Parts: sequence; structure tokens; C-alpha cells
Amino acid sequence: MTIMRIATLAALLMFAAGTALAHGYKAGSIEIEHPWARATAPSAQNGAAYLVLNGTGKESDRLLSAATPVAEKAELHTHLMDNGVMKMRPVDAIEVAPGSPTALQPGGLHIMLFGLKQPLVKGKAFPLTLTFEKAGPVTVQVDVQGAGAAAPSHEGMGDSHKTH
Repeated sequence: MTIMRIATLAALLMFAAGTALAHGYKAGSIEIEHPWARATAPSAQNGAAYLVLNGTGKESDRLLSAATPVAEKAELHTHLMDNGVMKMRPVDAIEVAPGSPTALQPGGLHIMLFGLKQPLVKGKAFPLTLTFEKAGPVTVQVDVQGAGAAAPSHEGMGDSHKTH
């Protein structure tokens, strides 16, 4: 009985460790890695979520929308230079090409969260549902980092991040 308990405990610990370390999700042929957001001030009305999309299939797919219970509305956005001023603009969809990572990151493509219902607190997480044209919906957990956090490292991805 003791050996069975130890084996069961070891299996549970390995599962828990794997789950805790997992930063990736999959929807059809799309892999979603490192969903994260920056913490917001208590009075902030808006926030943003970031992640990396990897197309692993033979055909492109498109991220069509996002939704979360922590905000009234979520929109797909990009940053564009307009007469020397960086401006955010909504986009209808974000293309995910096979074999080419698409990074949603500060200063580029991102998911804008409007009408936050609560502050985004460092160390917490919130659900975000992404809807793809072909792969359909998938819900990921977005880890909230510090207010000045930079994008997580994406080892092995090289310099092939797409920002538009």
C-alpha cells in the first residue's frame, strides 16, 4: 500500500508541475504561448493582453476576436505611426501563417481590454477566450506581470516574430 501511495503522489506531483509550467495552449493547428498582461492601477479603465500565436498546420488561420469576463470589451489592435505619432488602431483580424510566429506584444499587435471590471493584479491570472476562423474558440489563462514588465522570453523562436 505504501508503494502505491508513493507512486500516486509522484504521479500527481509530476502532473501538477507540468501544468504549472505549461505556458502553451492549442486550438486546431494554432499554438498559443505565454499569454500575459501588465498589472494596472486600481483606477485604470483599460488594459492589454499579449501572447504568441504559432501556426503549425499547412494553412493560415485568423484570430477573429477575444473576450474576457474582466473587461466589458476586448478588441484586436495594432500600433501605427501617423505623422510621427504612434497611434493604436483596431484590426478586423490577425493572420496566423503556418511556420511563422505572430507575436502580440507591447508596441505592436495586442488585445485591448476596455472597461476593466477590476484591476489586473500582479501574480493573478484571468481567462481570455480567443476565437479563430478555422480553429474555433479556445480559452487561455493570462498571467498578470508587473506594471513595467517586458514580453516573456521566447527561446528558440529566433527573430521571426511578426508584428504586423
